[in-house]
Amino acid sequence: MKINSARQAWHDCKYNPAPGQTSDVVQLGVVVQNTERGPTANHAVHGALAGHIQSAIERLHPQIRVFGDFMYAAEQSDDIREAAEEVVFLLVQTRSPRMTAAKREKLEYVVKGIMRRYRYMHQGGQSSNEDPLANAEKFRAWMWQVYEVRLESCNWERDWGGVIQLIFECCEDLDRRALSPVAAVIYEMREAA
Repeated sequence: MKINSARQAWHDCKYNPAPGQTSDVVQLGVVVQNTERGPTANHAVHGALAGHIQSAIERLHPQIRVFGDFMYAAEQSDDIREAAEEVVFLLVQTRSPRMTAAKREKLEYVVKGIMRRYRYMHQGGQSSNEDPLANAEKFRAWMWQVYEVRLESCNWERDWGGVIQLIFECCEDLDRRALSPVAAVIYEMREAA
């Protein structure tokens, strides 16, 4: 397990391949596993490092942990995604001014869209991907294509500009709160080494 960033550590600590194990897909979709074991301690070292990171993750508040799992866990599920979307949606609602019921209904889907954008931008550990839907027209078209939610282009900045910025800020806040304990553990391990 290489520890280059808290994001990568979150992902790698939950991924535990068997030592020297590889799998090949053969004809008819049958998976054949070849195991070659050698005299290395890599597996044990990975387990020890992963245990420190997993301990920091488990001490997080469940809502923050589920957001971190949505962003960085090796295994993804619809349950994790839906729970993370609910956490961000509720946080955005508490931080935003009152809105109409129709806008609130669309807000749920806008949160889902922004979370996909945020996740794409921060995959790979260094937050180096550009926002693929930064253009309002692209985002509106994508929302219609994926969720069949029509967002009006007139008064876009007034109606959705501030809300979208708020959603990004909520994601950044949750991301920072999820990764800071992991980063602290990494710092402690580097200091000890």
